[in-house]
Amino acid sequence: RYSLVAALGIEGYSAARVVPGSVDSDEFFDFIVTDVLPTMNPFPGDRSVIIMDNCAIHKSEALKELVE
Repeated sequence: RYSLVAALGIEGYSAARVVPGSVDSDEFFDFIVTDVLPTMNPFPGDRSVIIMDNCAIHKSEALKELVE
C-alpha cells in the first residue's frame, strides 16, 4: 500500500511524493519543508499561499511557524 501527498496550484502540481504506507505528521512536515516551500514565494507574490484542510497531520505548531 502506498500514499500520495501532493501540492497543487493553478498551474498544476508543484510537488508530489509517494510514501510506502501512510503519511504521518513527520513525513508531511518533511514534504512541506523539502518539496513545497522551495517552490513558494513571499506573500503577496505568486505561489505564496498554502491551503490545508483540518487533517490532524496538518496541525503542527512547528509547521505553522515555519510556513508563516
